[in-house]
Amino acid sequence: MTDSIRFPSNFTWGVATSAFQIEGAFDADGKGPSIWDTFSHDPANIIDGSNGDVACDHYNRYRDDVAMMASLGVNAYRFSMAWARVQPTGKGAWNEPGFDFYTRLLDALDEKGIVAHITLYHWDLPQGLQDDGGWMSRDTAHRFADYAAEVARRFGNRVASIATHNEPWCTANLGYGNGQFAPGVADKKQAIQVSHHLLLSHGLAMQAMRAVNPPCQLGIVLNQWTAEPATDTEADRRLAALEWANSVEWFMDPIFKRRYPALSLEAHGANAPVVHAGDFDIIAQPLDFLGVNYYRREVMSAEVPPRKPEGGLGFTDMGWEIYPQGLTDLLVQLKQEYPDLPPVYITENGMAAVDSVGADGQVDDTQRVEYVRTHLEALKAAMDAGVDVRGYFLWSLMDNFEWNSGYEKRFGIVYVDYATQQRIPKASALWYRDFIAGQRAALRAA
Repeated sequence: MTDSIRFPSNFTWGVATSAFQIEGAFDADGKGPSIWDTFSHDPANIIDGSNGDVACDHYNRYRDDVAMMASLGVNAYRFSMAWARVQPTGKGAWNEPGFDFYTRLLDALDEKGIVAHITLYHWDLPQGLQDDGGWMSRDTAHRFADYAAEVARRFGNRVASIATHNEPWCTANLGYGNGQFAPGVADKKQAIQVSHHLLLSHGLAMQAMRAVNPPCQLGIVLNQWTAEPATDTEADRRLAALEWANSVEWFMDPIFKRRYPALSLEAHGANAPVVHAGDFDIIAQPLDFLGVNYYRREVMSAEVPPRKPEGGLGFTDMGWEIYPQGLTDLLVQLKQEYPDLPPVYITENGMAAVDSVGADGQVDDTQRVEYVRTHLEALKAAMDAGVDVRGYFLWSLMDNFEWNSGYEKRFGIVYVDYATQQRIPKASALWYRDFIAGQRAALRAA
């Protein structure tokens, strides 16, 4: 079926990465430490005891990596900037060698005709700001706005878009809720307050960038999923409604409705965040686009132990159910619940798999090919249902440091041999290349 579906001629086809996961060069050229440097330097925090000091050495190999992107035929690259690389402590003087790296990267992308999409924050807060309270401090939101304005001033005329945050749900719930991610705090009340400060920082950053008035589009990237009851019992339906409220509505409602969902506030009780007068007016800045990261659905069960999803299409190496229909369902539900939804980009979609190099030197990741194919079909179904989707960024360009999983989980469409830094395009990369080429050929023939 995928061969017959057609996306619009101006549809964006991209790949995505994040700074800490690929750059390495953790202390090069004046870069300051981030909370992920600190967190990963304690081997007890990372499943394989590794860290991000070298990662994919993209800081030194970016030209080859951009050439690799160009060979796949993508016309867009979504990447994040390391805040501590351009402002070592998160406040004060800018680090020009850090900005020079991103200038060189943008130059390399320009040479290949690949459009840049920048994310300002992908979880790597400068350690200097963490020492001052991190995201529990409202002041960090203001420091983030300063950083956003500077990036918009320098690069706003060189990129297609700037996103403020990537997946603030993860920053709050995994970084502060269960201690799984940096900075390693496990405190539900803090996690909920942090989520508010992240949203506040988004609004302040949007205001600061609008004041700079860059020609690029401005928005935010949220990880989202549908929540379905495992059975038709009232208990399961209630759990599903609460999961939707806590995951999707908790971040969407402040932006589009100037409030938090009542169901969540009731459930949080005394853990509800402290909200200052005027905060929602700051948060609810108009968006040029919404980035949606989709990987799976949630199936909610009140049984003990909880009933698991059936997984008819299998599971990824993260243990996540493969469920492409959830992408259609999610986008259609967003459009129904938020009539003012701006244009959407699928800013991440992909899967971890147990990949290895075969005797022929190739990586045959057939399951990932099927994953991408079925999710593109699901995406087109949502578009046919009236959702305005402008582009798709496959996660990830290459295998990388997968946060607290270290190097054990491989999300890339390009295999990385970490000992040699050799890159080997997997079958999925070649399939994606051919799919994009097929879309363009069909448009030319039309």
